[in-house]
Amino acid sequence: MTPNPRIRVMLLAPLLLLTGCLEVDQHPPWIHGEYAGKPDERHFQRRFHNDRLAWWATVENRNGLQNEYNRANP
Repeated sequence: MTPNPRIRVMLLAPLLLLTGCLEVDQHPPWIHGEYAGKPDERHFQRRFHNDRLAWWATVENRNGLQNEYNRANP
């Protein structure tokens, strides 16, 4: 025994209308380039005392060590 199509629509309509109501903002609010009062620093500013060349040398060294052509000398 199947329910009446009108009853089925009446039961599903509130569910369909409420499906988008629980959407939560997933990005933090940014205020003047800062989040929670802290400035948004780059990696070379925080970990390398604002020395961009030292940061770039570290990145290039890491990338070179991950290259299998350089590691496996035939």
